[in-house]
Amino acid sequence: MKIREVGAAERASLGLPVQAYAFQSTPASEELLQALERGQRFADGNLTLLAEEDGAAVAQVDGLPMRQNVRGTVLPMAGVANVATLPRARRRGHARALLNELLGRMRDSGHAVSALYPFRASFYQRFGYVGLPAIRTVTFPPQALAGLLRADLPGDVTLAPAADGYDAYRALTERVLERRHGFSVLPGFRAVELREAGRRWIVTAWAGGAPVAALTYRITGFGGVMTASDLLAVSPLGRALLLRFIATHVDQVASVEAAVGPDEQPELWATDLTGAIKAEVSFPAAGAPMARVLSVPSLGGMAAGRERVTVAVAGDHFIDGGYALDGRSGTLEVSPAATGSAAATLTAAGLSALVYGVLDPEDIVIRGLGDIPADPAARLRTLFPPQRPYLYARF
Repeated sequence: MKIREVGAAERASLGLPVQAYAFQSTPASEELLQALERGQRFADGNLTLLAEEDGAAVAQVDGLPMRQNVRGTVLPMAGVANVATLPRARRRGHARALLNELLGRMRDSGHAVSALYPFRASFYQRFGYVGLPAIRTVTFPPQALAGLLRADLPGDVTLAPAADGYDAYRALTERVLERRHGFSVLPGFRAVELREAGRRWIVTAWAGGAPVAALTYRITGFGGVMTASDLLAVSPLGRALLLRFIATHVDQVASVEAAVGPDEQPELWATDLTGAIKAEVSFPAAGAPMARVLSVPSLGGMAAGRERVTVAVAGDHFIDGGYALDGRSGTLEVSPAATGSAAATLTAAGLSALVYGVLDPEDIVIRGLGDIPADPAARLRTLFPPQRPYLYARF
């Protein structure tokens, strides 16, 4: 088995058949293959690796150079996508070899963290990933927001086709990136797919000359459903402006379906709001996102609780070793430490769970992701307070 990096032309000719077999209806129609080939232009900046046997591609993986907010600090993030192996080569370690090679290359190029959407979470936990909260969907009738139609709000909204509204939408995602833990954005070469794909509206809320909220949507028909993407807002005013805009469709659509981050509380958007708020997780098609730390020293400078603890990370290809984690200044300082002096031992997934704020130290022990005595557990709770990360980007 040979692993090699391929460019755009070989990705389309060699990697695309592997990807199409794994993620599309198969055998793929000529029309579908042509559509997938046209979409390859949005992957030109990916790091694509192929595994070959006897000169034929049997597995592939893509790495996307992205950015993610981790506890208030925006870090380079390696997005992992299109992990696929043809049936004749499965369960022979090709995916493992490709992932290790990809993550190593992206870490060496400066990516401090990584995230993905798993086909099976337990597979990726062995690579140091830990689960993040799933995106939720809220479904409600627009009349539930009728009270906002009378609200005098100091701002305005603009409505445009995706091609025209893209720049403002992208600017809004950049503002959210600076504010929300876990939030990630696609690289520009991939994000422009929204602009070029069309067939969606973009509504943007403005206040003080800047975008403060936005979402994309389409309407299935008169009396149908407004299906919206993630409702993004940097302030309560921005959210209210968007919700008031949605309320104007009360005599056009029967219901609204919108994606919301796990830190949103749609039940509090309006006094009489009724509907359903749910998150669904299934494998292989709809796994909740996962993330991991690729470089512990690169976490230095992020916000942290005022405590100090020494930990050892064991059993990981990338971050094995001892680390002194010191947040007594209010920001995290990371320095090497002898593993024998560590107060707690963690797997990479256990450390990632603490950094992202998704598991308590006791949960980490129960899940078999670390050995943490009571005293360092208390200090780790202070050092890494619980958070609810919102990954946002789909890839």
